[in-house]
Amino acid sequence: MKTDPIIVATEQFVKDRLSGEGTGHDWWHATRVRNIAKNIHTAEGGNWLTIDLALLLHDVGDRKVINQDNDDYTIAEDFLSSQELPAKTVTSIMNIIKTMSYSKSFDDITVDRTTEFQIVQDADRLDAIGAIGIARAFTYGGSRARPLYDPDYTSPTFSSSADYKRADGSTFHHFAEKLLLLKDRLNTDTAKQIAQHRHDYMVQFLNEFMNEWNGIT
Repeated sequence: MKTDPIIVATEQFVKDRLSGEGTGHDWWHATRVRNIAKNIHTAEGGNWLTIDLALLLHDVGDRKVINQDNDDYTIAEDFLSSQELPAKTVTSIMNIIKTMSYSKSFDDITVDRTTEFQIVQDADRLDAIGAIGIARAFTYGGSRARPLYDPDYTSPTFSSSADYKRADGSTFHHFAEKLLLLKDRLNTDTAKQIAQHRHDYMVQFLNEFMNEWNGIT
């Protein structure tokens, strides 16, 4: 099957933008979420081109990747605008990218929960849990010099995305603050089925982590 030239161009653009990326939001993350999304799309439907492009581009302007305080959506939007895509498709993709992140869930924003949005968000969240999710969490924590665990730290209550972004706890606490919550915040039935095993694996890991921390095992 011939690959769409727009996909080829987008893949190269993303590979270039994420080259050397060390926070767990690299090209292989994009590859994994696309594979997850294919499985969800088969069961749930939706426009695959919109899903695929949104997944490829969703992290190129992420604040964690570009090491800035805020996301820069113009990176993805300018690229899409340079391609031969209908304006409606560009708008749909950018609406997904601008509203899909976990931090946005703390703010009162309007989200167009299309099938495409749901699949993109689910695929991205599934890659944040399970064995890969554990590895990515500690990769990101290491990139920000965060401790594995701080017994003196107490997770705060987040009331806005700004509060969430300011959180500076240990990687271990990030599981309670976000990763253990994702299973119940997925959109599609297909994603929820995939999530259960990954969630259970994280719980098992965290129990073992604390046992080892306390010298029990």
